[in-house]
Amino acid sequence: MTGLLLAIDTTSEFGSLALFLAGAEGDRVLEEVAMHSPDGFAHVMFHEIERLLARHNLKITDVEGFAAAAGPGSFTGVRVGLTAAKGLAEATGRKVVAVSNLQAIASFGTRALRAPVIDARRGDIFGAVYAADLLLVAPEVVMKLDDWLRTLPAGTEVTDDPPKLLAGAIARIAARRFQAGLAQDPAEIDANYVRRSDAELMWRDKV
Repeated sequence: MTGLLLAIDTTSEFGSLALFLAGAEGDRVLEEVAMHSPDGFAHVMFHEIERLLARHNLKITDVEGFAAAAGPGSFTGVRVGLTAAKGLAEATGRKVVAVSNLQAIASFGTRALRAPVIDARRGDIFGAVYAADLLLVAPEVVMKLDDWLRTLPAGTEVTDDPPKLLAGAIARIAARRFQAGLAQDPAEIDANYVRRSDAELMWRDKV
């Protein structure tokens, strides 16, 4: 892929957008924008996208591809970002890449094995192990932190305080997938919840 990529992360109250340029002379993040909205992003995200594009004298039709954080994270937040990316891609005839938040966090690591952690609430965490090339070594799971830590190989770097800005990392991962021909049509994209929603868990607990 060569051209502009727009990445969206709304999976927690600290969201972000990134405008990314992929080109023959190298790839780079043109701008990454922080968004903080404890009550959700549906009412602020599109305005922020418009402002981001306007600062670079761009229109949405100038964007060649879209990417979104697919989770794990807030169920509502995951849906908002994915739906936005899919809708924009559908409207402009572009393709989409969905990127795991855990993989994006792993990209900030420095060791051969990297174990990103996200608070899953209810006393659990989301975790996984990735190699330095961001290929999955141990599957993404939801479990108790202490139990999960005991499963990690020696020397694994644990990231339990993930950065708040993930859109730039998501864009970089997505650009490589576009270049490998792995981008998808909007209708093919799905969320990466890792576990069922709190509503489903509460129903299960009552049964």
